[in-house]
Amino acid sequence: MRGRLVESRGVARSAVAGLALGLLALAVLAWWGAASTQQATAQVRAMNDVSGGWQQLYDRILSVDDALGDYQRAGSDIGRQPLVSAVSAAADRLDWLSRHADPDEAAEVTDIQQTFGGYARTLQTLYETGRRGEWDKVPVLVEQAALSSAALHKQIAADMERRRLATADLLDQVDRSVQRLRAAAPVTLAVDSVLLLACALVVLGYQRRVEGQASSNRQQALHDSLTGLANRVLLADRTERAVDQRRDGSVTLLLIDLDRFKEVNDTLGHHAGDVLLREVAARLVRAVREGDTVARLGGDEFAVLMPGGAATESQAVAERVLALVREPVQIDGLSVEVSASVGVAVHPLDSGDAAELLQHADIAMYAAKRGQAGVVRYDPALNEHSRRQLTLLGELRQAIGRGELLLHYQPKVRGAAAEIYGVEALVRWQHAEHGLLGPGEFIPLAERTDVMEPLTWHVLDTAMDECRRWQQADLRLPVAVNIATRCLLSPSFPEDLAALLTRHGVAAELLTLEVTETSLISDPPRTAQVLRSLRRLGVRLSLDDFGTGYSSMSYLRELPLDELKIDRSFVANLRSSPSDAAIVRAVTELGSSLGLDVVAEGVEDAETWTTLIGLGCVRGQGYHFAKPMPAAALADWLAGRPGAIALPAAGRPVGDAPPEGAVAMVEAV
Repeated sequence: MRGRLVESRGVARSAVAGLALGLLALAVLAWWGAASTQQATAQVRAMNDVSGGWQQLYDRILSVDDALGDYQRAGSDIGRQPLVSAVSAAADRLDWLSRHADPDEAAEVTDIQQTFGGYARTLQTLYETGRRGEWDKVPVLVEQAALSSAALHKQIAADMERRRLATADLLDQVDRSVQRLRAAAPVTLAVDSVLLLACALVVLGYQRRVEGQASSNRQQALHDSLTGLANRVLLADRTERAVDQRRDGSVTLLLIDLDRFKEVNDTLGHHAGDVLLREVAARLVRAVREGDTVARLGGDEFAVLMPGGAATESQAVAERVLALVREPVQIDGLSVEVSASVGVAVHPLDSGDAAELLQHADIAMYAAKRGQAGVVRYDPALNEHSRRQLTLLGELRQAIGRGELLLHYQPKVRGAAAEIYGVEALVRWQHAEHGLLGPGEFIPLAERTDVMEPLTWHVLDTAMDECRRWQQADLRLPVAVNIATRCLLSPSFPEDLAALLTRHGVAAELLTLEVTETSLISDPPRTAQVLRSLRRLGVRLSLDDFGTGYSSMSYLRELPLDELKIDRSFVANLRSSPSDAAIVRAVTELGSSLGLDVVAEGVEDAETWTTLIGLGCVRGQGYHFAKPMPAAALADWLAGRPGAIALPAAGRPVGDAPPEGAVAMVEAV
């Protein structure tokens, strides 16, 4: 009995010793696992911090590129400060990286600093050249800057890729450490199953957190946080791989920029804009093959990379993508329509490498946006067009001062007898080299820069001067002028306009100002305040291109308007499109019920005019009646049609029509 007790005590002592050894082994195992995992995690975090610094440097180089584009379009000191600030921010981030990067990256950082220094010096030379007015040298400097920028992007992307691979290797080491923990766990569990099981669960939980954090780091570094799509870094990497690994077929890149996205953000709020971006992202994913890459590059710009396809299929794919984007999106019960501009570039037909493929797709996309063409395939001629646009922008500033901008006038009529209702004045540019340029050649350039405001004031001044001349010839011809958004956002605009009218001796009721919905939504409260001040001044207000926006009804209810102009897109297919005819009829009836004049633009033939009259729209203009003509030719043209002209008497509001005939009107665009 005693022997058995002693034996039991020995077993107990052995069990206690075994338990103690098990606990000690568990403690050692836990300490080793925690220490090794913590060390690896700290290394991952440190590498992520530096990787974030490289990503910020990449983004700030992109900001320098954007600021350079803004400065080129502005062509003045106005755009210099944002460019200087962007360069300074990029330099600060590069200096931070030089202090925090790993010692083995010193050579790469030095190379990038040298490339960035050359880029900054090129930008400084570009600015000095523009300030001296030597615009013929600007394109060469722009190309030099683009080459330096592309080199920086490539160097930084390469370093980021190396860091990504290093991080992946480190995470693999963590995974191997965890595997060793798993192998040791069963031995320890045999000694003390309950305690070791609990500890093992803790270790496994910690392992999952480390693995989850590593996965999250990968996702954040290479994907867009809003849509979950690939970001610019991942797209560039996959584009380079697709080009390098291409064996058969081609590599197609689509760059997609949404049109009128800013209107959604400004009118409905950023939440609605985010909903729209996520919906567009989902549609793009559905439109492509499984192996294709859909990316969001930032803002409202997306990209689709399609490796291994046929070059002949690129146009059809781009058209399919555009059709999907154009479908209405339901946001908070409102059906919102947007469109897009798509640029297409194909390797190896349109580019020699990945960087050039991205650049050429971007050029094609901006060409599509300028021409409102929907889809544009890259063509080398687009580079020359961009250079010409830059040159024209610089010359436009000088053209205003030299008096090279002219006004041509197009008659407007009213009624079945086509009585002369007025004339519309269209701005032209008598260019010394290119001849007479229409507004489509230079107005879009002016709208993107600060040139549009002085151009608008030049047109106002010229139109008021012509109105004064007509008054001296006993012709009371009211004048309408299309007003730039910058003017409507200026609180002093009504006061400055009153001074202009006084200087020319023209009554306010003889002036009509035309605005577009795009102008109205830029800053609705401020714009509404300026329009009310203009109305109190006595001028008339007209809403141009009515029907092309999705929020027009609110403008009719809240703004002091006198006239609606039906956009020519509804008039062009009036006889063949029942829906367009229904829209014209509805707008005409709506305008009449609100006491507004309704004018149809783009009347090109007698049949369209007859159809318009049948729909109740009795005011119109277009080539069917007469083409635009200079002021002198207009006077002769009016003199040959005395029976078809009826002018308003002094003191009668311009909107009131006389018993017979119509008010003659001049509208400057």
